Amino acid sequence: MKPRGRPKKYRIVRQDPKTSFFSPRGRPGRPDEAGLTTDEFEALRLSDFTGLSQKEAAKSMRISQQTFSRILRRARKLIADGIVNGKIIRIQGGSYVISTRKDTQNISTQQAQNKPEEPAKFAPKP
Repeated sequence: MKPRGRPKKYRIVRQDPKTSFFSPRGRPGRPDEAGLTTDEFEALRLSDFTGLSQKEAAKSMRISQQTFSRILRRARKLIADGIVNGKIIRIQGGSYVISTRKDTQNISTQQAQNKPEEPAKFAPKP
C-alpha cells in the first residue's frame, strides 16, 4: 500500500549521536523502550544543549519553526516518559541527512548556480 499524504522532508543533522542507547540501572527485568528519532535528538541538542532559539535551530535543520517546535515537544515528552517510567531510551531512525555547515552552504550555492539562465536579448539590427 502506498503511503498517503505529503512525504516527509529530510532534516539536516550535524552529527550522529555518540550514544544511541540509554538503559536505567537497578530496574529488574527488561524495561519498555521509548524510541527517539535522530531528528528529535538533534532538536534537543540544538535547543537545550547549545541554547539556540527555535527559529535559529529550525533554520539549521532546514525546517519551519512550527515543525521544529512540534519535533522538540515530542522529543521532550519521550525523554520525560523514559526517565519517569524507567524505560530504555533508544535513538535511531527518522528522516534526516548528516551534513556539515559547509555542505549546507554549498547546497544553497549549487541551487543558486543551477538556476536556468535567462535567454539572451539581442538588439535589433539598424
